[in-house]
Amino acid sequence: MQAFLRTLFVSLCLAQLVSAQSGVPERHFTFHYAFTVRNTHPGAPLRVWIPLAHSGDFQTVRVVSQTGDLPLRQTRESEYADEMLYAETAKADKDAYNFEVIYDVVRKQSSAGGVGTLRAAEQKRLLSPDKLVPTTGLPAELAVKQVAGVKGGDYDKGRAMYEYVLANMRYDKSGTGWGHGDTLYACNAKHGNCTDFHALFISMARSQNIPSRFEIGFSVPTDKHSADIAGYHCWADFYTKDRGWVPVDISEAWKHPEQREFFFGHWDDNRVQFSAGRDITLSPKQDGAPLNYFVHPYVELDRQEYPNVSTHFSFEDVGYEQTPNRAAVN
Repeated sequence: MQAFLRTLFVSLCLAQLVSAQSGVPERHFTFHYAFTVRNTHPGAPLRVWIPLAHSGDFQTVRVVSQTGDLPLRQTRESEYADEMLYAETAKADKDAYNFEVIYDVVRKQSSAGGVGTLRAAEQKRLLSPDKLVPTTGLPAELAVKQVAGVKGGDYDKGRAMYEYVLANMRYDKSGTGWGHGDTLYACNAKHGNCTDFHALFISMARSQNIPSRFEIGFSVPTDKHSADIAGYHCWADFYTKDRGWVPVDISEAWKHPEQREFFFGHWDDNRVQFSAGRDITLSPKQDGAPLNYFVHPYVELDRQEYPNVSTHFSFEDVGYEQTPNRAAVN
């Protein structure tokens, strides 16, 4: 424990130094990703895939520990380079299997950048439809109307489509159908969560021949130093030749209208990304259909998707000294 605390202290000092030198806001925290596979059938084959957060342009991630009731090995799928942990047993022999990954994360505020050319295969994929994200029909018609009269290039077209989604969608998780990232649902219902906001935006952008990308992970509360985290958060970016990747977070802009300008062209530092893309084929390949998105553990029992999985996600800011009274409040 002492060695772990020393390592976190050194990491915090380095993060503060980098932040002071660059002037870019960043947040340093530990993230706990735990889950239990319950009530397995004795003797049935069990397979488990766990999305694995990894370092990138805007986050530095270190796995502090990874534990599980089955041996874990790291793999990577080929389409989006999403990393994951994989475990299996030919015959399940326990009523419950527990897994946990603890991360040390430094996340930076991000803005447009990375000017350059996309690889042909990457561009083709990021212009193609997904199962629930069409690039023709109604979203394409909406895109044509929104960019009509736009005098600038793809960046200005992206802004017009951002403004359309922001003005016409409502963050509302009532009823059924929301949360799947279904563009046509979003067009008709005009409400949903972050997946629905960004599915609509990506459909519209791709229909205008603008490469667009879906990313998913978790938000970290801005008003707490430690807390459980109830669910995921997703966002998007689109590519222009002159500005590179342009971040957008339209559902956050809806919830925080005072940050409408900020969330076109920026992501804040209160998040951690786990994967990118839709219609994910895992590594090794799952027996079931491609995953709509990959942020929760995916489990198959006896070669069928197995939903009896309970999750627990939490975070704690590094350098925050938690007291019993403060913990009770959070």
